Amino acid sequence: MPIENEMQHLHRCVELAAEALDAGDEPFGSVLVDADGRVLMEDRNRIAGGDSTRHPEFALARWAAENLSPEERAAATVFTSGEHCPMCAAAHAWVGLGRIVYVSSSAQLMEWLSELGVPAPPVRPLPVQSVAPEVIVEGPVAGLADAVRDLQRRYHGAHQT
Repeated sequence: MPIENEMQHLHRCVELAAEALDAGDEPFGSVLVDADGRVLMEDRNRIAGGDSTRHPEFALARWAAENLSPEERAAATVFTSGEHCPMCAAAHAWVGLGRIVYVSSSAQLMEWLSELGVPAPPVRPLPVQSVAPEVIVEGPVAGLADAVRDLQRRYHGAHQT
């Protein structure tokens, strides 16, 4: 379980996911924090424009690669509303970012989408450590996962065909 001051970053991830939903996007949000707990960057999902790679975790990995030393990247933590997809987990590992703390797991997301009758995504969801076995991963976080589930329900309820 994340320590108390880390919970504020997870709450911010849920807020960013809600911002994504309000903008018509899938509800995901992430925050990159340095070793001292300072927020370096945050982002939300931006795939509604047609580029399905515009995940916040991927954007944070690219930003980190361009702006942080290898040592700073290794000491950083990515907080996120949902466990990284395989693309984002690979980007995280390739740029050498540190720990991941997520609110809801890929398994939870798949369960929720199944309950809603949403078709499976084009890429198989895998646990982060199946893609990036050396990355330290913590999650899901009890209590906040319900908020993420509700955002997913709102998004997919509005986007059913």
